[in-house]
Amino acid sequence: MKKKIIWGMIMLMGALAACGKADTKTEEKIEVTVEEEKPEGDNAYAEAIAEETSVSEEATESEEASSEERVPTAEIGDHVLPKYTNLRTDEAGTIEHISYTGHDYAGDGSEITKEANVYLPPNYDPEKKYNVMILLHGIGGNEDEWGLTKTTSRVKAIMDNLTYYGDIEPFIVVTPNGRAGAENNKDTSKIDSFYKFGEELRNDLIPYMDSHYSTYGEYSEDGYDLSAARAHRAIAGLSMGGMQTINIGLDECNDMFGYFGAFSAAPTSNAATKTASIMENCEYPIYYFYNICGLQDRIAYQSSSAAAKNLPALCDKFKDGENFMWQEMDGGHDFHIWYQGFYNFAQIAFKHDDENVQ
Repeated sequence: MKKKIIWGMIMLMGALAACGKADTKTEEKIEVTVEEEKPEGDNAYAEAIAEETSVSEEATESEEASSEERVPTAEIGDHVLPKYTNLRTDEAGTIEHISYTGHDYAGDGSEITKEANVYLPPNYDPEKKYNVMILLHGIGGNEDEWGLTKTTSRVKAIMDNLTYYGDIEPFIVVTPNGRAGAENNKDTSKIDSFYKFGEELRNDLIPYMDSHYSTYGEYSEDGYDLSAARAHRAIAGLSMGGMQTINIGLDECNDMFGYFGAFSAAPTSNAATKTASIMENCEYPIYYFYNICGLQDRIAYQSSSAAAKNLPALCDKFKDGENFMWQEMDGGHDFHIWYQGFYNFAQIAFKHDDENVQ
């Protein structure tokens, strides 16, 4: 409850920062109940939201991009090799903006229109089946926060190059709006819709992807087994999206996903003890759970480490170095960490032993 109050304050301050002015009457009602969890400085939360919602890193143009030797050299570490952020004009993927029917799960359940961005790999072939990664934004963003809206997108460049150099098998990336409610603009103060997103994933978004794209999900209008293709789905996210990866993806929808990536998971993430308890009754294998957080992250480091760092010691579903990784590196609550997390997780996802993946 205390953590929800804190994140309610973050949302409010983010909205005020975005508007450029404050409502003094509203500010008087804010109560900080846990002083020790508040970063130093009155504007710390607003600054964190500003960092989260400003995407400045894009693909880099390089004349050497087309002359690089075509060999896989990507590594899971604390930096992205320059060749993996180069803008590709040859064998480049494409981006589509989609609209699909969702529901107001945080309200009356009525039908609403939701939007998302979809990255399709180079030479996308409708006759071939593709793995799918759901990539979620933070509390101050929407489906566009990861920048998957243009050809110079950093996410697109990483995917294009990991595919081009042979580090990964091509897969689809989807960046949806993670608010499962009618009020889903990025400035809304209604954060309950973040916690309802599992229903939208299960009932709306995944069925839409399986019915409109060439995935491993065997879609049927009469209903179908979502667990049959869980080995071919991954879910990841930054900050509040990292919370959704843990609370919703891992703890609630593990029948739909096999791979999980939490980048600076938000303070309302389930504690490791809760996830371990849930996993005791989980009938599905966890192919990989990857975590990353900045050591100087005043918003998320404490909660993110409490949510994941000790899981291998608490639950035999997670084995460090086999299907679990906790990574911490210099950095704050920003895209320096989150692009690194995406780069690393893109190399990890869908790499489980083929004989155990149907």
